[in-house]
Amino acid sequence: MRTIPITASSTPSPFDPATLGPVRVPNRIIKAATSEGRSPEGLVTQDLIDFHLGFVRGGVGMTTIAYCCVSPEGKSAPGQIVMSPEAVPGLRRLADAVHAEGAAVSAQLGHAGPVGSKKITGVTPTAPSKFVNPTSFEYCRPITRAEIARVTEQFAAAAQVAVDAGLDAVELHFGHNYLPSAFLSPLLNRRKDEYGGGIDNRSRLVREIARAVRERVGDAIAVTAKISMIDGVPGGIKLAESLRTAQLLDADANLDAILLTEGSSVVRQMYLFRGEVPVEDFAALMKQPVKTGVRLFGKKVLGEFPYEDLYMLEAARQFVPVVKNSKLILLGGITNRDHMEAGMREGFDFVAMGRALLREPGLVNAVREDRDKQTLCTHCNRCMYTVYGRTHCVLDPESAFGPATEAPAAAAPASIAGLAAHA
Repeated sequence: MRTIPITASSTPSPFDPATLGPVRVPNRIIKAATSEGRSPEGLVTQDLIDFHLGFVRGGVGMTTIAYCCVSPEGKSAPGQIVMSPEAVPGLRRLADAVHAEGAAVSAQLGHAGPVGSKKITGVTPTAPSKFVNPTSFEYCRPITRAEIARVTEQFAAAAQVAVDAGLDAVELHFGHNYLPSAFLSPLLNRRKDEYGGGIDNRSRLVREIARAVRERVGDAIAVTAKISMIDGVPGGIKLAESLRTAQLLDADANLDAILLTEGSSVVRQMYLFRGEVPVEDFAALMKQPVKTGVRLFGKKVLGEFPYEDLYMLEAARQFVPVVKNSKLILLGGITNRDHMEAGMREGFDFVAMGRALLREPGLVNAVREDRDKQTLCTHCNRCMYTVYGRTHCVLDPESAFGPATEAPAAAAPASIAGLAAHA
């Protein structure tokens, strides 16, 4: 059972070691999954290994390989790693390198569903119900029951690949309106069968995936899931229903931890990121007439939401008394030691960081040594458009953590649809 800290003396330090299922993690700080752009052939490269080594040498207890597809048709962008036997040798090299530094490594497993594109996969994307993506204008056909069973098996097989590669954990991507999350959305899921209707039925797929993964891997690795508490889309996922989904997943006892997120990769993508909307930077990557459309309508499509420290905490704290068995991971606006410690005091077991670590991979070590250390990240979100090349912080003047030149226009998608489809 989870134990919620109630006194200062019982509150762990974010730098204390912890257990995550069968894994011993040196501290409670996780590098969140952020698209890397360092596997152009869909396989691990030395560039990708070095990218993650920067974070673990910088102090995180566990780093996360972003968006590893459970199948080729599950891709949301070119160059993503597909969890297949061909990926095992490279993933093992990455795992060995991380382990040599004393840290752990997880793979995020996902299926794009309505976030996908026929231009990338060669097949029509699927969704729980017939749907037209409002940012790409691509038609998504309803997924069949037979295909649901196949996707469930693909998640289990992908988790086995992670075991074979010596990884420590998998993160099941149940957020951001990717396929499993789309089933949770009353806007995207209008099915009349056992996978549609009330939230208990709409939670059926994520529960089946979690069970299939756990049955496949047992206690060989930790199994976590990322769920959107609120997707920020009118008519979409609301807090009360996501609380119920988390309660059902927790009661099934197939997950070692739940990472709480917000937002959608279908529309209003800035609800996840918050802060500035780099419309001009996105437009610079596009060809006409899309370039003009992005400039005119980019902020309306992506949404504008002000950045605040710990901006997911208000919603996330509602899960602490509800989730009894799984550990909880806090995400969103965590950039300094005070934020990390606030998460521990609120009853979270781990905290996850993304953009601040892109700016400063060594930030965790820095705040450990100087509790007053503040992030250099300005939340300008210009790192978002670098996913079309090699993800990096454009404010890094020495190019220590990424190239100074931006991604070429040819690497960009043909529409605004993919602007935040990498989260």
